[in-house]
Amino acid sequence: MLCRYVLGILLVLAVFPSNGFSAESSVSAADQTCMMCHSQEQDLTFDAGEKVSLKVNTEELGRSVHRIISCSDCHGFTADQHPKRTFKNHRQYTAFSAKVCTQCHVSHKTKIHAKLLSQAPTGTVCTDCHGFHSIRRARELPKGNHYCLNCHQRELSITFKTGEKQSIHINEEILNISVHKNLSCTDCHFGFSSEEHPLRIFKSKRDYSIAMSESCRRCHFDKYSRTLEGIHYNLLTHGNLNAPVCTDCHGAHSVYSGRKEKLANAKKCERCHPEVYKVYTQSVHGGALILEHNEDVPICSDCHKAHDMTDPRTTDFRNAVPQMCGNCHADKDLMKKYGLSTAVVDTYLQDFHGVTLKFYKQQGKSVKPIAVCIDCHGIHDITKVNAPNAPMIKANLVKRCQKCHPGATANFPDSWVSHYKPSLKKAPLVYMINFGYKVFIPFMIIGLILQIILHIWRYAVNR
Repeated sequence: MLCRYVLGILLVLAVFPSNGFSAESSVSAADQTCMMCHSQEQDLTFDAGEKVSLKVNTEELGRSVHRIISCSDCHGFTADQHPKRTFKNHRQYTAFSAKVCTQCHVSHKTKIHAKLLSQAPTGTVCTDCHGFHSIRRARELPKGNHYCLNCHQRELSITFKTGEKQSIHINEEILNISVHKNLSCTDCHFGFSSEEHPLRIFKSKRDYSIAMSESCRRCHFDKYSRTLEGIHYNLLTHGNLNAPVCTDCHGAHSVYSGRKEKLANAKKCERCHPEVYKVYTQSVHGGALILEHNEDVPICSDCHKAHDMTDPRTTDFRNAVPQMCGNCHADKDLMKKYGLSTAVVDTYLQDFHGVTLKFYKQQGKSVKPIAVCIDCHGIHDITKVNAPNAPMIKANLVKRCQKCHPGATANFPDSWVSHYKPSLKKAPLVYMINFGYKVFIPFMIIGLILQIILHIWRYAVNR
């Protein structure tokens, strides 16, 4: 037995120099005895069938801040008195081991560390972040985002007073493709650092989201200011906690640009407005976006705006509809691409409805609503004008007219040339009158000028 023990010691002395321990190593004889076994490959098997390696990397241990501490200081037993402990699973084992850390690190029993330790064995414990034998000083740990991710790459969560849970696990791959990839964690989570990690308590998951969205105004104050005038913020201030905030639309760590991927942007609105979105998908605009991946078509934010959206039920919103539609339908290059006429905007502004609307806007009057684009074409359910069920089909158009003109008959739409420019085929009488004016008026002006010149000449000759 004695010979076996001596041979073991000699073996350790022969192996250790190549693994980071020299003859002058400060490792005690007791620790060297421990390493006789723990420098070899061996596993500990738990009741659940999980396994954990018991091998200690001597090189990592030699660089660790705990290299001056003996094995028994942490583990509580020696090679001579080595109890056999059983654990249900690996998680129970790490939770048990982490309690040893608080014997020396008393100050870390406060704030966030105490909160995490109180959640053991299901929560995060010391060894999850700092490791077991390869422990480094806090100032030696990577700085910046890597310091935060050292913990937050793990499955962490916070529990609110309502009992709800929120994961605070951060996927570094997703974070690196975000538009915020060049920002540090503390740019948004101000008040947090490697030296200070306050413990914040929120009533509910929604309260947490609302509070976190306030961080956005530090960099996006102009957009944040516009939201204060929007309908969403108005709903929020009046007690509707479901009203969207910045992070609901843009995300938290997976922030993307709202200028890209129109379909993904539109689907954000679907979360709160599923019925409206369903109608939109069946329209000429939504169908082109979803089925044809055509991003020339408008989405929710093109009409309603993104941050300072107003209540669409107001008269001001109605009065802005022609200009809103004109953003696309008055664009010559865009309309030419799809063989559409830009005359629809001009003709509307020149007819009774457009002229009256302009007059009311100039006078600041909005008592009686004037028909605008959405009254005839629909709002989210816009179809092609030649579709079988299109609102512009004469039978359907009469019903539209009757909303404002109760006495309208079947022939009522015939008195309006719609958005077409008069021609010999379409409204020939109107076309002839317009043509007559185009010829008659210049003829009269030219004749008047010639008569004036003639009078001047006769006066000069007869003088």
